[in-house]
Amino acid sequence: MIYRPAKAYINLSSLAHNLRLIKQLAPNSKVLAVIKANGYGHGICRVAQQLSNADGFAVASLDEALLLRQKGFLHRILLLEGLFTAAELPQVLHNRLDLVIHSQYQLEWLLAHRHSVALNVWIKIDTGMHRLGFHPDAVQSVVQSLMESDNSYQLNFMSHFASADELQVHSQAFTQQQIECFKTHCQAWDYKCSLANSAGILHYPESHLDWVRPGILLYGAGVPIKPRHPFKPVMRLESQVIALKWIPAGDFVGYGNRWQAKKDTYVGVIAIGYGDGYPRHAKDGTPVVVNGERVPLIGRVSMDMITVDLSHQVDKVKVGDRAILWGDALLSVDEVAQCADTIGYELLTGITLRVPFIEVNG
Repeated sequence: MIYRPAKAYINLSSLAHNLRLIKQLAPNSKVLAVIKANGYGHGICRVAQQLSNADGFAVASLDEALLLRQKGFLHRILLLEGLFTAAELPQVLHNRLDLVIHSQYQLEWLLAHRHSVALNVWIKIDTGMHRLGFHPDAVQSVVQSLMESDNSYQLNFMSHFASADELQVHSQAFTQQQIECFKTHCQAWDYKCSLANSAGILHYPESHLDWVRPGILLYGAGVPIKPRHPFKPVMRLESQVIALKWIPAGDFVGYGNRWQAKKDTYVGVIAIGYGDGYPRHAKDGTPVVVNGERVPLIGRVSMDMITVDLSHQVDKVKVGDRAILWGDALLSVDEVAQCADTIGYELLTGITLRVPFIEVNG
């Protein structure tokens, strides 16, 4: 079978490498590897296999957890959003899953269901993000309700950072407030605690506690432009140059005549577009790597193609040459995302089904 040139290469060894780095950064914590959203777009089972040395996995929903169980993974698996309906609880119990509870209705579902199997429950506390979680003042009541139940529970606490990846002074102050709020409302009980996401692991060692929950770091993204720690990108998105042409000064390129040539320009067409998951809103100047050199995107992203300025490669570029859209030392997914006013998470999880995934090692 012949595919379009667009391909996503998944470096398996980079996943294991990134997990080892996280364990070095948080040596006294256990690791819940976050592999929701199909392993951040990398393939959930592929990712789980390479992260088998993690102490557990965290997913978004029951279907993701059941897929891991069906594939033979016996790790602790945490449902980060808990139950969507009470009807899911028997499957949670049967498959020995850990369960987040973040609201009164979920608490009532638990208390109404009689079971003999001990259930690992993570009480989520809203420390200021105001997305999911019990108000801190309600924590004592939640704990009391669960402990007075005829059911058996192993209780834990967790919360989530809102802006730990933003290093402005006000964001740092808010993150510190979250840390203090969490610790204050957990200290009355000797339960295991989890607070640090990827940014917390990198920037707030005091938040590591009993369990850390790395997500984007595992995939080698979401790190500073000049990282102190050598995390490696896991996904490399590639395609090929499929056409070359000169256009004269004053002519336009692409839909809507967004980009106009200020001088005679050698234009390369690359087989990648928003139909593959490349961001449609990437701006002119977004870098692409061709023949080991960064070149600028020119014109709007089409469904199947982009155009770049190859005027500095006239003597060496040819049809069929490799183009890297993100995922090597010259170009991170985070930089491309910034040029499209989004985040690397969206790009990694947005690669479409028509792009073949190819596993590589090293």
